[in-house]
Amino acid sequence: MGRQRERRSTPAKDGALGKYDGGTAPHPGRRDGNEPPEESEVGGTTPLTLTRKQKSSIRVLVVDDEASLLESLASVLEHEGYKVTACSRGVEAEERVRQGTYDIILLDLYMTGVPGTALLEKALEVRPDAVVLVITGKPSVESSIEALRMGAWDYLPKPFSATHLQIILGRAAHTVLVSRDTQRLQEEGEDRHWSIGTVRLLGESPSFHRVMELARKVARTDAAVFITGESGTGKEMVAQFIHEHSRRSSRELVAVNCAAIPESLLESEMFGHVQGAFTGAVREKPGLMEEANGGTLLLDELAEMSMSTQAKLLRVIQDGVVRRVGSTKTDAVVNVRFIAATNRDPGEAVRDGSLREDLYYRLRVVPIHIPPLRERPEDIEVLIRHFLQHYWSHHHESRLPAPAFSSEAIRELQQRPWKGNVRELENVIEHAVVMAEPGQEIGPEALPSFDDDEIESVRAATLALPHLAGEDYHSARDRVLTDFERRYLTWVLQEAEGNMSEAARIAGVDRTTLYRLLDKHNLEKSNLLAAGR
Repeated sequence: MGRQRERRSTPAKDGALGKYDGGTAPHPGRRDGNEPPEESEVGGTTPLTLTRKQKSSIRVLVVDDEASLLESLASVLEHEGYKVTACSRGVEAEERVRQGTYDIILLDLYMTGVPGTALLEKALEVRPDAVVLVITGKPSVESSIEALRMGAWDYLPKPFSATHLQIILGRAAHTVLVSRDTQRLQEEGEDRHWSIGTVRLLGESPSFHRVMELARKVARTDAAVFITGESGTGKEMVAQFIHEHSRRSSRELVAVNCAAIPESLLESEMFGHVQGAFTGAVREKPGLMEEANGGTLLLDELAEMSMSTQAKLLRVIQDGVVRRVGSTKTDAVVNVRFIAATNRDPGEAVRDGSLREDLYYRLRVVPIHIPPLRERPEDIEVLIRHFLQHYWSHHHESRLPAPAFSSEAIRELQQRPWKGNVRELENVIEHAVVMAEPGQEIGPEALPSFDDDEIESVRAATLALPHLAGEDYHSARDRVLTDFERRYLTWVLQEAEGNMSEAARIAGVDRTTLYRLLDKHNLEKSNLLAAGR
């Protein structure tokens, strides 16, 4: 089975590959096990439809020591149009990997002779750009996560249908083609991400270097990344860095803040909807999943997503199949790289039931934790210089000499607790730069102060009651309550930085109550946040 296959074989039956009981597995878009998918479901309109010419440029190595399964796998893929090489022995596969250049490697995780994990490690060492898919007859969270952590692109648990194989190979092939396009654009200097300049993250501390080294390594893969860190530490910037240094950089990075979108709308935003799915759905609308196809989807504040939406997200991650709200069929097959981020402890979110454990482990292939700014004071002076130059050129004429921070001012800034992290430091530097004169030395006295007493005075002013003279009891009460609720909503949302779950925790109410109050006063959360800046 080690020869290069030149023949075009008959496609395997859409039954279960990896077991031989003759049972069939329904296609994700079918209504039963026998009805073929309609063209609008999975065929010509899917964004992952590849031409036979495109498939013929994809070189696939298939490795499995079960002869009948190996034959079936090769048969299906050859019929699809891929260039297939099949190996039944691990030693032979190692030699093939060393001598050949394969775009996709499909290998069994448990084989006699050379273990699949050893072959996976060797394949990625020799061909770091290859997309490696592992097959496992003993699926478990531990083995699957370990394979993904080692660099596998995805895994197929036995038994799986021929259609499932075709879908996942189509997604892998799409990744290969996107990577080729990205490389070509970078070589030609046409990719704006590179010709205009990439994301810059600044820091000198060892902890910052560890974060960026991990981000740089994982960027070259398609592994899911879970970024944690306090608000303002730069989670979205790290996610953008990973995307821009990935094989998907020529495509979109789509970010969705799960805490900023009302629960009732998040599912529609994520997965899209069909016409008539709900009141106001006057036309069909694709979701962010389809918009991110071929690129990266950043799920910010993932733990704020409802459990039902999390379940639907898990299916897309596993199968790449999107079903829009109100649809009875598969609307699209997508190939998306997932990056999740949260300022909460995800382990605690799993324990309190706000984050599905299986979703957490599926997205936490590579965890990256960004330490708070107070734990890396070495980075503060670097950031001060950067923000000084940026905001001086932004707010003043370029011909005017920029001011400079005194050593005393820098020391004071390095000693602050920075509860808002880099975002808070940036605001302080902008304030100082706006108020500074050209060429001036900025000392500690010029820095805005945000001590606890001042915070408490701000809160008191925020919650102060309006003047009550000249009104009867009921009118005064209604006006005071209305004013209080509006002021309190403004304060609590600013305090929670727009995170509705955190705002509800601070206020001691549930999120539904906060949304009801916003609707009652005809308020938009974004306007309240902007008003407090």
